Amino acid sequence: MIPFVDLKAQYLSIKEEIDTAVLKVLESTQFILGSEVTAFEQEFAQYCNADYGIALNTGTSALHLALLAAGIGPGDEVITTPFTFVATVAAIVYTGATPVFVDIDPVSYTIDVTKMEQAITEKTKAILPVHLYGQPADMNPIMEIARRHGLIVIEDAAQAHRAEYKGQRIGSIGDIGCFSFYPGKNLGAYGESGAVVTNNPEYARIIKMLRDWGQEQRYHHVLKGYNYRMDGIQGAILRVKLRYLDAWTEARRKHAALYDKLLVNSGIITPKVMPYSHHVYHVYAVRTSQRDLLQQKLKEREIQTGIHYPIPVHLQQAYADLGYKVGDFPCAELVANEVLSLPMCAELSSEQIEFVSAVVCESI
Repeated sequence: MIPFVDLKAQYLSIKEEIDTAVLKVLESTQFILGSEVTAFEQEFAQYCNADYGIALNTGTSALHLALLAAGIGPGDEVITTPFTFVATVAAIVYTGATPVFVDIDPVSYTIDVTKMEQAITEKTKAILPVHLYGQPADMNPIMEIARRHGLIVIEDAAQAHRAEYKGQRIGSIGDIGCFSFYPGKNLGAYGESGAVVTNNPEYARIIKMLRDWGQEQRYHHVLKGYNYRMDGIQGAILRVKLRYLDAWTEARRKHAALYDKLLVNSGIITPKVMPYSHHVYHVYAVRTSQRDLLQQKLKEREIQTGIHYPIPVHLQQAYADLGYKVGDFPCAELVANEVLSLPMCAELSSEQIEFVSAVVCESI
């Protein structure tokens, strides 16, 4: 079996450090927030070239609190992409605001910046680009449009740890950057976790209060807040894993380059790295009109795959009330019908990638 992601192999490679870090938290009894979380916040913010980091319980919470800190609420509109994990849109809805979709670029699969400005109305308050699959959205035009219209930019960087846009770390370009540390992410916890980074001290102050019941100090509730705090154990684990992220990222990029080489004549569409992008390959998503057949052939050879994402958010039943229909975002709909994610993690061997690629080539 070739796994889609091999979390066990990753754990075994750093087992001694992880076990020591976890035991340290157990002995300290700092199970919620605490010194390990504080240290991780500082280290991760520095890693992202941001001034402030706030650790949270999920990436969804990061998006939710970022929007709230930016003052987004009922009656507001937030521009984003329909081709993303549903949490991007759910967080907007949590605030009472309305998601407004813009179709994706057919090459990068991130939000199409040429169509963004026509979606802006007097109700628009923010733009929420998604750095999909580990590739950054085209941030310069997004920031230029946002500044011209007085809009806040919140980066959904849940899949883009260590990614760069024109040499600048993702998460530090917009007003707020939001990360997920779900276990399968490039930087993954051993449970649910997330974080926000920002250079704005007021946003940082508000988010820090909102995650902890709106408290500025214990039992002094300034805001109506939430229980979105990170566990101490997750903070300790993430501190260990952060030290390996550069090496793991380069391994992913090396694996992607090998896939590119081996699949060049396969008849499928391989990921295109945009000229502005330092791609970190959270997933290696190929495209083919014979997606279901290819996935079945790979399964028969004990190769795990994934589909990210089979139904764009505007066509999900849960968001039918937004009023969109089939055909509204044709590029997102086409890509959703064709993408297939091949095995991708730092722990893959060249032999495994060669085998996967050979099966792909003989299946199409």
